[in-house]
Amino acid sequence: MFDRLDALMSFHQQALGLRAERQQVLASNIANADTPGYQARDFDFSSALAKATSASAGAPAALSLATPRAGHQAAQGAATLAGVELMYRVPTQPSLDGNTVDMDVERVSFAYNSLHYEASLELLTGKIQGLRLAMQSENS
Repeated sequence: MFDRLDALMSFHQQALGLRAERQQVLASNIANADTPGYQARDFDFSSALAKATSASAGAPAALSLATPRAGHQAAQGAATLAGVELMYRVPTQPSLDGNTVDMDVERVSFAYNSLHYEASLELLTGKIQGLRLAMQSENS
């Protein structure tokens, strides 16, 4: 039973983490809207979530660190979301200064991602409240 609960919570944790990562990428695009030569970035959420859930299968993958010298110790830690493959956004209208940020696209993507983040959080909160209610005794 606990493995199913862990798998459910792990899925939602990864989904929320990816949404937060995407929010940072989109915020960076918006912040650099006036920077000459800035290339707008984004990633495909569904493929990143599928990759994260299939790679980890409920547990965080190990992240090995490079040891450039023989005397260095090898270390491992939990994988971060920084492994998401960022892609460059295809500009709809080229800019003279080389900036590819389209504020309309960025605002819509930011709002869409925010809405889905909040919905995922509400869903997870509802599941946790349901579990807490199921675990309470009837005398309380």
